Amino acid sequence: MRVIEIIIDGFKSYAARTVISGWDESFNAITGLNGSGKSNILESICFVLGITNMSIVRAQNSQDLIYKGGQAGVTKASVTIVFDNGDKNQSPIGFEEYATISVTRQITLGSTSKYLINGHRAQQQTVHNLFQSVQVQLNINNPNFLIMQGKITKVLNMKSMEILAMIQEAAGTKMFEDRKDKAFRTMAKKEMKLQELQELLKDEIEPKLERLRNEKSTFLEFQQIQNDLERLTRVVVAYDYSKRQERSEPLSIELECKKKQRQSLQDSVEHLRGEIAYLEDDTRRVQLQHGKELSKRAKGQGLAEIVRKHANDLVRLDTVIELKKLSLDDEREKELAARKTVIESEAALKDKTVIFDNIKATYDKTKKDLTKQSQDIESREELLQSLQTGVNSTISLGNSYQVQLRDAKNRATIAATEQEKAKLKIEHLQSRAREEAPRAQKATEHINDLLGSVNILKEEAQKLEKDLARVEVAPGKYQEMAEQELLLLKTLRDCSQKSDELKRQVAHINFSYADPTPGFDRSKVKGLVAQLFTLDKEHSEAGKALETCAGGRLFNVVVDSDVTGTQLLQKGKLRKRVTIIPLNRIAALKASAETVATAQTIAPGKVNLALSFVDYDNEIATAMEYVFGNTLICADAEIAKRVTFDADVKMRSITLQGDAYDPSGTLSGGSSPNSSCVLTTLQELNNLASQFTKAEQSLNELRVKIAEGRPKVDQARRIEQALAVKMHGIRLAEEQIRTNSSSTIIRAVGDMNAAIQQLHEDILEAKSRQAEANSDIWQIEKDMNDFNDNEVAKLAELQEMLEKLQSEHKKSLLDVRNLQKELQKANLDLEQTDSDLSAAREQLQEAELNIKKEEQEVENLSKDRTRLNDTHNTFQAQVDFEDARSNFFENELQNLDNISRSKKARIAEESLKMQQLIHQIEKLHNEQQGVASDLRQMDAEYDWILDERDKFGLTGTPYDFDRQNIGESKAKLRALAQRLQGMKRRVNPKVMNTLESVEKKEAALKLMIKTVIRDKKKIEETIASLDDYKKKTLHHTWEKVSRDCGQIFSELLPGGNSAQLDPPEGKTINDGLEFKVCLGNVWKANLMELSGGQRSLVALSLILALLEFKPAPLYILDEVDAALDPAHTQNIGRLIKTRFKSSQFIVVSLKDGMFQNANTIFRTRFSEGTSVVQTFKSAAC
Repeated sequence: MRVIEIIIDGFKSYAARTVISGWDESFNAITGLNGSGKSNILESICFVLGITNMSIVRAQNSQDLIYKGGQAGVTKASVTIVFDNGDKNQSPIGFEEYATISVTRQITLGSTSKYLINGHRAQQQTVHNLFQSVQVQLNINNPNFLIMQGKITKVLNMKSMEILAMIQEAAGTKMFEDRKDKAFRTMAKKEMKLQELQELLKDEIEPKLERLRNEKSTFLEFQQIQNDLERLTRVVVAYDYSKRQERSEPLSIELECKKKQRQSLQDSVEHLRGEIAYLEDDTRRVQLQHGKELSKRAKGQGLAEIVRKHANDLVRLDTVIELKKLSLDDEREKELAARKTVIESEAALKDKTVIFDNIKATYDKTKKDLTKQSQDIESREELLQSLQTGVNSTISLGNSYQVQLRDAKNRATIAATEQEKAKLKIEHLQSRAREEAPRAQKATEHINDLLGSVNILKEEAQKLEKDLARVEVAPGKYQEMAEQELLLLKTLRDCSQKSDELKRQVAHINFSYADPTPGFDRSKVKGLVAQLFTLDKEHSEAGKALETCAGGRLFNVVVDSDVTGTQLLQKGKLRKRVTIIPLNRIAALKASAETVATAQTIAPGKVNLALSFVDYDNEIATAMEYVFGNTLICADAEIAKRVTFDADVKMRSITLQGDAYDPSGTLSGGSSPNSSCVLTTLQELNNLASQFTKAEQSLNELRVKIAEGRPKVDQARRIEQALAVKMHGIRLAEEQIRTNSSSTIIRAVGDMNAAIQQLHEDILEAKSRQAEANSDIWQIEKDMNDFNDNEVAKLAELQEMLEKLQSEHKKSLLDVRNLQKELQKANLDLEQTDSDLSAAREQLQEAELNIKKEEQEVENLSKDRTRLNDTHNTFQAQVDFEDARSNFFENELQNLDNISRSKKARIAEESLKMQQLIHQIEKLHNEQQGVASDLRQMDAEYDWILDERDKFGLTGTPYDFDRQNIGESKAKLRALAQRLQGMKRRVNPKVMNTLESVEKKEAALKLMIKTVIRDKKKIEETIASLDDYKKKTLHHTWEKVSRDCGQIFSELLPGGNSAQLDPPEGKTINDGLEFKVCLGNVWKANLMELSGGQRSLVALSLILALLEFKPAPLYILDEVDAALDPAHTQNIGRLIKTRFKSSQFIVVSLKDGMFQNANTIFRTRFSEGTSVVQTFKSAAC
């Protein structure tokens, strides 16, 4: 490909469309003044070739490529290059049929580039591929064909490895290295891919295959079950079909027979109804006659009503009389008790009165002596005071003694007078007593008789009391036991009601069963676990924890053996599913004492084995250990965690709130329901049952006691009644004694005798006072005489006597106070006893009044009953007479009614039989319809029946029912159906296709792995072989380029000069290449020994040698001769013209020596702000 025309429009300095044509196919030179646009032509070529590095074309961005940056009205830059494509061997691939190829690149202000190939829009990569093809080799992004001004200097400054890289680039080994690196990267990717494929195969495909193969096995098993199910279904359906066909004919016969029986019964019922109609006519005739008789007995009906009323009244009176008698017995008991209380109170009052009188007499005497002592002290104090004053002593003395003397004489006179009065009263009373003595004698005899009767009654009463005491039954004991019986009955009723209410709350856990065998021993079934233990009140807070601990086992049924459990399950008619714990088979896993002790040491007092919280019988110990023997109950969650996960414990623990901790790491719990737990309810039921049992036992014991003590109670009641009669007789006798006139006379005579006795005592007391007064008179007179004789001595004697009297007075005062306290106490006792006696007498009086009242009421009621009974008997006789007259008609009606009832009973019985037959007929009809419907349904559901039913039951066919156990077949069919239903959820119907797909994928992956391994091996082998080829090619290129470089250098600098490329001293080519220059016959050690022009020629020689080794169709040189003198420039031009005839050179130069060798010269100039190009042909051409 050669450039034949370039069209520039708006590119850099070319504002107007400029067509540059006439390009020589070998050597073209561009010249012009600096800034005239000659380099812009080269840059336009690079622009079309697709350059992306804007620095190469001296621009910062694409906008700089537009004329004046698009500011002069030109907004688009466009460059078109037309290439000669006449040499088809050098044509790009795909463009062989084109004689020329035009490539255009346009850029617009603010837009991206646009490429056109032969006028058609093309992508940038397409343009790059066009120029980078093997035939063209114009890679603008690695432009070996482009030699700019700085390329010479760059080559001179290259290191040995950089020069080697240029040789490798020319040899193509650089590309090999790039491809080798790429191959290694590809191999790494393939290795990763290989690992991914192997991991995919191992982690996904193979497990999936294993699973699918298992599913395939399951699917095949599923298909086999389906086949077996279909086969058994046919056998069972055929058997059922045959049985229904066999049942159809007997059903028709039995149905017809039942219909005939029904018709027979219906005829019999009609006949009986006719007979009943005749009986009803006879009954109406008899009733008409009886009605006439009854109309005559209207009065008799009234009598019957009166008799019934009297009978009711008699019953009512009998009940009332009995109740009154019971009430009378109670009142008599009360009266007897009150009378005993009165007697005891009277005796106590009498005793306390004697005590009080004695204390009062002592008190009165002592107080009287104290008063006398006080008076003596007072008089003697006055006497002594008057004698000691010394004023008018004679008068004072006389006055004091005179007063005392007068007082003593007065007392003597009063005492004498009282004696005379008493004597007169005694004479009067004695006279009356003598007059009343005869009457009193008679009254005493009469009273003694009465008292004898009373004493006899009292002796008899005392004997009855002793008999009552020997019976050893308290009067109210029987009543107390009756009340206790009522209380126990109430307790039983309350327990039963509460128990029923609690049973309704836990009705869902009630366990009931039927006896599996006749005479079954129900004691073998112990009951539910929850009902077999008790929870103490002190452990009630553990109820929730125990319920959580037991879980579902709380409702397991405990039995004595596995045989009993089997009987219950098979024949016990259980209403729900239950779990049975046989005591002879269950293996209880109870925690060891060491483990429990270890747990308790972690939290003392807060951890215990669940089994320790419940009480139970020893016979069920194994079951309790099975339920509660391996779980701990802890006070709180923290302790439960510590105990459960302790290395030495490792036991399941439950908190009091019901949270469960398991050594495996699971935790269950949470909110709890607000209602009480089932266990607490069951415990309450157990407690109520215990209370009920105890109360029932107490009631039975009490009733036994009542039954045993009833004879004694009856005996005691009889004794009490007899005692009440005796006490009543004593009361009447004593009342008679009190109200009798003889008693009045005796009391009057007694009172007179008592008064006479009292008067005699009063006389003696008056005489004593009179003697005392006389003694006082004598003493006073003596004192008066003594004082007159010896005043001082008498005063001292008086003073001594006063002090003695005062001392005795103090002692007497203390005695009086003590006696006063005793008197007050005795008085209080006496008053209390008197009050008790009054209350007892009132109770006795009230009881006596009640007894009289009750006795009067009983008497009145008995009289009323006697009168009513007489009246009742009278009216009853009249009613009996009237009834006898109507008995004939009533008997006749009764006979008719009995016959009618018998007939109706037969009708009812036969109607019932007929109804039963109707139900049987209906049942048979329904069964017949059901059989027919089943046959039709089976025909419709199983279409194979029509073809196969002739074989049903035949020997040698699949439907030989004798050869097969139909029961086992049905059981196996149900089992297969259940198994098939369970497998449907697990069977993958697409498993065969999926397995085939996955197996193919596995094969593909294994093939890919194999291919990757093979490709990797092939790449490694290719790289190894190419490494040898690379070395050979590199040496060949090095040798040729070095040789050509020396020849070119000798042509550019004649005179026996030479240059070559050698590795550094002591090293190989792989370590790099250096320039070796020979000027004349002298080899220079380095390039620094050469002049600048010589060095430029060396670099240019290497560049041209490389170009010659791998020629491109186009070379662009931009002022490469800038540093050379004209002779050297001319040599370069001549060299290009002679050595590079197969390539087209476009050279920019300002020296004549260069473009004088060019075939076509393009001269640029700057005109009116734009570049203009002129074309000149060389004269040599």
